Amino acid sequence: MVQVRSGSLSITGDFRENNEDRCHADSKGRFYIVADGMGGQNAGERASAIAIEVIERRLEQTVSFNGDAPGAVISGIDNAVCEANAEIMALGEVDRTMHSMGTTIVFLIYVGEQFYIGGVGDSRVYQLCSGVLRQLTQDHSLTQALLEHGTITEEEAVNHKYRNVLYRYLGSKEGGTGTKPCEIQPQAGERYLLCSDGVTDGVPDDQLAGLLAETDDPQQAAEAVVKAAQDGGSRDNITALTVFVD
Repeated sequence: MVQVRSGSLSITGDFRENNEDRCHADSKGRFYIVADGMGGQNAGERASAIAIEVIERRLEQTVSFNGDAPGAVISGIDNAVCEANAEIMALGEVDRTMHSMGTTIVFLIYVGEQFYIGGVGDSRVYQLCSGVLRQLTQDHSLTQALLEHGTITEEEAVNHKYRNVLYRYLGSKEGGTGTKPCEIQPQAGERYLLCSDGVTDGVPDDQLAGLLAETDDPQQAAEAVVKAAQDGGSRDNITALTVFVD
């Protein structure tokens, strides 16, 4: 079984007054989560905090990390995300100040000898393997939907007006309808990045690959990614969580 090391950093950035992002690295190396809240005032912060709290609690209650069957793991993940989605929606209904809140979520969960990777929204998980960077999650944005239907080109998608408009996130009816995580058997030398869109708004993929490759320290890598996004003009909160496989 491979070993994993992680590092993380989350900052408010240069253009926001508060940080609505959250990230969590399990102390036992079992799961890693990044959430990017939305809703203004304290609503986004509350939504991302609820997502982290509920998913962490439910995973610990329902998943056997020593080696559950894949179907049981995926069911446990989806139930955890669905419960977080329901709690966010319920609070939004009873508290007017939280009415428009929501959050994205991405995760890397380590069970047995498998990684389970997925998410809801437009935060992302990347894998760097043999020098090749690959996006493992799908953006649930209107721009991505237009791109998949061939309505716009990849070049047009980069700065499209709907690129930050989501059709799925936690806090929406569609948020709890399943995460379809990909299953990966991790190999020594691979590096993974979980990040909010504050990273991808400021750093192109080719630069991300270089930042993940240039150090063997996952904490240094997370800090370098955040700094690059900030220097690159990101106008959002910026969060990077790195997982290195030994």
